[in-house]
Amino acid sequence: MSKFVIIVLDSVGIGALPDAHLFHDEGADTLCHVDEACGGLKIPHLIKLGLGNICGIHLNRKSKSPMGAYGKSAERFMGKDTTGGHWEIAGLVLDRPFDTFPNGFPREIITPFEEAIGKKVLGNKPASGTEIIKELGETHMETGRPIVYTSADSVFQIACHEDVVPLSELYRYCTIAREILDQTHYVGRVIARPFIGQPGSFVRTSGRRDFSLPPPGETILDALFKHGYDVAAVGKIEDIFTGRGITKIDHTTSNMSGVDATIAYLKEDFHGLIFTNLVDFDSLYGHRNDPSGYGAALEAFDARIPELISALGDDDILLITADHGCDPTLTYSTDHTREYVPILVYGKKVVPADLGIRDTFCDIGATVAEYFKIPWHRGTGFLKLLTEEENELL
Repeated sequence: MSKFVIIVLDSVGIGALPDAHLFHDEGADTLCHVDEACGGLKIPHLIKLGLGNICGIHLNRKSKSPMGAYGKSAERFMGKDTTGGHWEIAGLVLDRPFDTFPNGFPREIITPFEEAIGKKVLGNKPASGTEIIKELGETHMETGRPIVYTSADSVFQIACHEDVVPLSELYRYCTIAREILDQTHYVGRVIARPFIGQPGSFVRTSGRRDFSLPPPGETILDALFKHGYDVAAVGKIEDIFTGRGITKIDHTTSNMSGVDATIAYLKEDFHGLIFTNLVDFDSLYGHRNDPSGYGAALEAFDARIPELISALGDDDILLITADHGCDPTLTYSTDHTREYVPILVYGKKVVPADLGIRDTFCDIGATVAEYFKIPWHRGTGFLKLLTEEENELL
């Protein structure tokens, strides 16, 4: 019962794309800037897989005999957000960018939202999630009014204190916002951002939920489901794909619980894809301009790689990648960055190889389709590069 595992290290970009200037992201390099800020990351297992051998990477730590195949990919979708990145990994490239709101949401969105929930909102501006609850959290607790904010990404975020607005009510607010946005604008995600604590010491909780647009076309998850394969979603994957094409779900609450869930699924008896998102890099460290925390999280993940490898079956494949960047050393911004993403592939029958520079994340989904021998028409798979004989893995 063979499994293909995709682990998305959320926001671990490896250098600005040629068009990064269109997004004001010139010079972004999440991984290498974190490495520099931390005085050299201790990530021996990622290096052994071939991370330092990727073309153009600035880690200066190549492996003389990498264990896996390695390369990097540009993004074809003209964006730099979670939804667009994951959909492209799954073989779906959007033909238009999501709407963003650099001046806050217009009245045609906010007015019906306020009328539907019976309360005025606070904020309604682009902001860092941790900073806006510092600024408005106390007023929210006094008035019960939800904090609404956005970012450079296409997100409608609603922050509420769990003692003031229960999670079920916050999720209802998000459902209302999703319905309004679907009628008027092309917005990638509505995000519930619950927090706890007292003024001066507010902390966001693991009750976050993403209410995404449904993918507007077929993804590799849909194709696998249609052909009778299982798809296990770890972390926020179910939210990103609105549950479509997914047969097993573990939302998890952290990077480490995501790794735990991935290993648990590897040990189960099923045939299909395990699709994992590890969000802490992005949400806890990238958006908070915390390179030290980011580096510690990378080292913690690296330390778990031997466990992941040990859990692989003879024919299983592990692929590690990312969905965009979020360079925490760019102090003028807390937003995502337009970057290449790494591709590292390991399996007991995988031949170490240079996968080069892929021109779309879709090549990952195409490789999954090749592995499971299902028809697919987007991207260029690289399964043949991973083995001396294509059928040896199957």
